[in-house]
Amino acid sequence: APLGWEPERAFARLAEVAEWMRAVHPEATALSAGMSGDLEIAIRYGATHVRVGSALLGMRPTLR
Repeated sequence: APLGWEPERAFARLAEVAEWMRAVHPEATALSAGMSGDLEIAIRYGATHVRVGSALLGMRPTLR
């Protein structure tokens, strides 16, 4: 979800946009959304692809 947005709200809005897009472009079947921290919510709202790098590899070190 975007910074500053509640994930549930952001993915609910994304699901609405995806539904509209699929009505206009039925061939648009993929929805890439969500990361390690919010992937369950993203999937609940229709994500077909999620980014899970930090869940697999750990957090990146902080740059100074």
